[in-house]
Amino acid sequence: MGTDGVDWAALTHAHGSAEDVPGLLRAMESEDADARERAMDALDSALCRHGDVYAATAPAVPHLARLALHGPGHRVELLRLLADIADGYGRPDERNAARRAVAVALPSLLSFAHDADTRVRDTMLLLIAACGRPYALPLLPLLRARLDAEPDPAVRSRAVTALALLGAGDGHWRHGLLGDPEPRVRLAAAEDLLRTCEPPLPGALVDVCARAYAADPHPRERGYWPLPHLPFTERLLEDPEAALRALATGVPRTGRPRDPDDEVAWVTLAHGITDHWRGREADVLPWALRAMRGDPWEVNWLAQMACALPPRQRARVRDHVLPHLASEVPDTRATAVTALARARVPQAVAETVRLVEEQPGAYVTVRAVTAVAEVFGADARAAARAVVRRLADAHSELVRVLARFPEVAVDVVDELAALLTRQGTGYPPVAVEVLGRLGPAAGAVGERALRTCVVEGVHSSVSAVAAVAHCRVGGDPGLALSHLRRELSDGPSAWSAHLAGELGPAAVPLLPFIEPYLAPDAGLGARAEAAQAVWRITGRTEDTLEPVALRALAWEKVYPGRRHPVETLTEMGLLPRFAVAPLRSAAESPRRIIHDGLSLGDDPHPDYVVRDAVRELLATAQIVETAG
Repeated sequence: MGTDGVDWAALTHAHGSAEDVPGLLRAMESEDADARERAMDALDSALCRHGDVYAATAPAVPHLARLALHGPGHRVELLRLLADIADGYGRPDERNAARRAVAVALPSLLSFAHDADTRVRDTMLLLIAACGRPYALPLLPLLRARLDAEPDPAVRSRAVTALALLGAGDGHWRHGLLGDPEPRVRLAAAEDLLRTCEPPLPGALVDVCARAYAADPHPRERGYWPLPHLPFTERLLEDPEAALRALATGVPRTGRPRDPDDEVAWVTLAHGITDHWRGREADVLPWALRAMRGDPWEVNWLAQMACALPPRQRARVRDHVLPHLASEVPDTRATAVTALARARVPQAVAETVRLVEEQPGAYVTVRAVTAVAEVFGADARAAARAVVRRLADAHSELVRVLARFPEVAVDVVDELAALLTRQGTGYPPVAVEVLGRLGPAAGAVGERALRTCVVEGVHSSVSAVAAVAHCRVGGDPGLALSHLRRELSDGPSAWSAHLAGELGPAAVPLLPFIEPYLAPDAGLGARAEAAQAVWRITGRTEDTLEPVALRALAWEKVYPGRRHPVETLTEMGLLPRFAVAPLRSAAESPRRIIHDGLSLGDDPHPDYVVRDAVRELLATAQIVETAG
């Protein structure tokens, strides 16, 4: 039991026992700033990790408040931690206890709302808002006074947001601030008015937000304020016309980089539009081209947009990207080649050959060659031959491209077989894939190498895939059946079931291990995986069609190497009637179902990939009734 009467050892935080909390609190009283910094980081991580609070959080609050009042430093950080705790997540009892504890401590901290330190005043506004309406409502007069007296524009804008989130009055006071001389104050008022509007968003409010932000750009951090706050740049994404209007008014970006080397921190509003709405690439292209500085992530996004642009617009991408081919930076040239390929510029094939010759081990080369292979198909054979010439130095993922060109890969079976022995690298999985794709053309050399990979367990992570590839090459399923039987005997495995399905009718002996997972109580994921496998093995649809269709309704991304349920339904040629309307609705929605987020890929948007697959399914499948 601690001197404060708290049995810290009986409590837990994010990392287990809370018995270390007293020591951390004592360290916060040290005159050594570095020691306090370490303790502060540890307390933040333990008591409110990623926003979650724990049993030890509420008992620690009085000590955190005392340290904020009387400690030797880190006042802003302590107040911010208290705010995070008040707005924390977790078990209801622990969350409620933590918020109550902060509310009890709040009155003793109110003098900080008038502190000489701007950062302290700023953080106090957040703390008050984080306590929520039931606890903070009596403090509305203080917030109004702070709004009237605050000399710092940024802190005044925070006072506006805090008042708005606590529902001060009828909200009309915000309209009076739309003409405030300070851009941040105007923005805070308009931002909250936008939050409470239903789309279509009023153009006048959009203009106020856009012009105020353009006059004083600054980070719009999601998660800084408690819900229901939403940065205006995210609210605009609920209305693409409003977002485009903001672009035209001067909002090129939604944030500024925290680190000059962090490219992804500069996420454009234009990118947000294309990631939330379908068919908007041509609308945002002019703004995207205007704002681009040539950073690789920007060119990658341009490549992704090019996949969905009409020919005339693809020409604009071509003209914008071509100058980058003269760059002295190899990565810049490589991303430019990828964008040219996605824009269907034939010159990309020859440029890709040059890339392979110059830097076969670079991942940017992999992306360029992959794009050329996907877009130009057989016409990109020259790039595949270049990979063969530089096979010894090629990135492992570059070798994977040969799976698309078996007529080229067949000339390097010996080299591919040798890659299976390169332990501790990424080469064995891709070599297995390419040899499996070659099938009988891999010959005795490929068959022996794959058998060795399985029997000797050279690479346990790829043994099962190698066993299936061995069957494709040699035609004998015995090795694969033996290996998969052992894996399936150890318990349910979606991956093993998938591989069994790849064997087709030869996997009939494995059905007793897979069919039990067709039962309704097995869970939809396991049922769907088992159903796809059983259908590929037997051709049965009476007990496999429904779970595959149910899984298709989840509208999941397509992942390389895995059979997507929509793909399986298309091969079946059947679609249950219950799935037609939801699939059609999702396919024709102007909103994206799948978001690419910050991955900023250079290939077709994953939402379009699934949408196009669903459209093909709807156009070709026979609609049938099912018992479900």
